[in-house]
Amino acid sequence: MNFLAVDTSGNSMSVLAVKNGETFSTFLPDCAMKHSVLIMPTIEETLKKANMVLADCDFFAAVVGAGSFTGIRIGISAIKGFALATGKRTLPITSFDVAAYNTIDKEKKTLCLVDALHDSYYACGYHRGEITFAPAYVTEAQVLSLRDEGYTLCSCNVLPIAEKANVEIVNPVKGLYHAAVALAQANGFGELNALYVRKSSAEENAK
Repeated sequence: MNFLAVDTSGNSMSVLAVKNGETFSTFLPDCAMKHSVLIMPTIEETLKKANMVLADCDFFAAVVGAGSFTGIRIGISAIKGFALATGKRTLPITSFDVAAYNTIDKEKKTLCLVDALHDSYYACGYHRGEITFAPAYVTEAQVLSLRDEGYTLCSCNVLPIAEKANVEIVNPVKGLYHAAVALAQANGFGELNALYVRKSSAEENAK
């Protein structure tokens, strides 16, 4: 499978191109608020590394959340545009998938975390490739409680809760690759709809 995958859901950006089994990637560790400016040049750079054009891709993938409201929309919009222009399929990947498909021990119950600020987190639990704790907006206390129930904590980024609990930090590019391959093999293709685990600040304030 040849494909292009992007993750703009957090402060970093991952762009991955896979051609004939070879992987080519570009990772920007800190580009918060710059995704809209950097995404196209980064995609172009990565495709150039792979000696690919968009038409070479069998499908396109994007991380649909949870994470930055703005970043998620930027990644989804770019990938939808490529799919529309080429007539190729799209593959939605969650930020939890990126972490889950990169964990060291698949037999462990894994709780994948995304920082939601203010001592809160977006969380999703996995065991043997299946979701065992549906995506939710949780407090630090709830995360610690789930850890006590047997979940191993993991994330693509260093989290504040690491001061109180061990959090396995996983490679976001490696996770994006393994998630894309696994979900494509499972025929997880479909519409790219943003996964917003909780309402935006504007929606909350409109109550």
